[in-house]
Amino acid sequence: MTDETAATFDREEMLGRVASTLRRADLALLAAKEPPLRRIGVSGSLYAVLANLGVTPGLTGAELARVVGVTPQAITPLVVKLVERGLIERRTHPRHANIQELHLTDSGRRETARADRIMLHLDNHIRDSLGDEDYQRLRVLLDTVIKSTPSWTPPPDESS
Repeated sequence: MTDETAATFDREEMLGRVASTLRRADLALLAAKEPPLRRIGVSGSLYAVLANLGVTPGLTGAELARVVGVTPQAITPLVVKLVERGLIERRTHPRHANIQELHLTDSGRRETARADRIMLHLDNHIRDSLGDEDYQRLRVLLDTVIKSTPSWTPPPDESS
């Protein structure tokens, strides 16, 4: 047995890392938000699309994929579903006829508001749990993680 395969891992050290803790927090939020969102007919993924179009109308599919954090291939079925439900519409870009912009419809704005009420309630619960000062501190720290993570490079492969 090599040293690598015989290694033991410290649970607290591995799972206590910020990256692991962020993942567990994300899973906890997912588990909390999905049931009430699905009761009104909107998954967390669909909410992300609707919310982003609500704050930035006119995104293209590729732009929407980037802000939601998925591939263009993954955004397409979400957009199709929302178009079929009449919650978003495609409009031709005013200066580029081959580019389609995405916009909320009136129904889409209403559904986004319903879903956002749930998300605001969840966020207020987090704020109440942390207190205003820690809530604001967490927002700043998370923004720092978001901004700094793209500059990370993985260590060189040790097997080479």
